[in-house]
This record gives sequence, structure tokens and C-alpha cells, in this order.
Amino acid sequence: MKYDEITLKLKRIYDDPAPTDGFRVLVDRLWPRGVSKEDAQIDLWLGGIGPSPSLRKWFNHDPARWDEFLDRYHAELDELPEMVTELFQKATSGKITLLFAAKDVRHNHAVALKMYLEGED
Repeated sequence: MKYDEITLKLKRIYDDPAPTDGFRVLVDRLWPRGVSKEDAQIDLWLGGIGPSPSLRKWFNHDPARWDEFLDRYHAELDELPEMVTELFQKATSGKITLLFAAKDVRHNHAVALKMYLEGED
């Protein structure tokens, strides 16, 4: 399976799992509050692919910092080719749902990760 044959979706970990999710990957460094491992129904927890703690704290989900966050986070991802490769190698269905806990569904690291994986800036 090539990268261009993979469909990436985003979903909050608090939303119900669905058969259409495909391979479910939690991309948060910290386990989300109030979610049991059984209820999460994840296939892979790839916490190390999330932004570094210092970058996460600096960003603090501030939309005004979004563009700079993208640049900084994508630079961090450039240094993690093994994790990016692992993510794609584990996806056997062709569908990957990146799971995240953030309340802001437009300005979070999962959105930035999806953009990176799809080659968007």
C-alpha cells in the first residue's frame, strides 16, 4: 500500500467509534481524560508523534499562533521519519482516523499532522 492510497480522517476521541474509521490512531502524547482504553477502541497509540511538551505549552490552542505552530510542529515531524513510516505501515485498511482530545477541532495538532502527512503547508 502506498501513501497515496491512504485516506486520512480526523475525529475527537470522545466521539463514538465507527466501522468507517478504519485504523484508529491516538496521536495525543497524554491519554485523554475520562476515556477508558476499551471505550477508545484504538489500534495504535502513537503519542510520540504529537508536538513536544514545550511546543504544546507554547501553542496553548491559541488560534493567533496557528501559523507559527504549523511551522514549528512540521519541523519537529521532519525529525521523526520513523514514526511517520510506522503510522502508514500499520494502516492495512487504507483508512486512518487520527484521534485527538482537543476541543478546538480546527486548531490542534491532529489537524496539523494531517496537513503534514498530506503534504500541505
